[in-house]
Amino acid sequence: MDALKTEVIILSKGFRIEGKIDLLPKSRLTDFMNKSKKCIVVTDAMVSSHSKKEILKAEFMNVLVKNIEIILPADSIL
Repeated sequence: MDALKTEVIILSKGFRIEGKIDLLPKSRLTDFMNKSKKCIVVTDAMVSSHSKKEILKAEFMNVLVKNIEIILPADSIL
């Protein structure tokens, strides 16, 4: 089964990360996070400050799960 690129927003203590993660069809972001061990892979990533000042862009990065305070699908913001 091919993974779907899912756009997410990740908030940590010092950063906002916007990018894509690979989710299997019909899987939930909550299940993905519960199964993640040390890191999650984020592709097409943009890291910014909480005031949205861009810090860097990367095709690929690992994000430490223990540093994630909030993660949500980008399309869920009202």
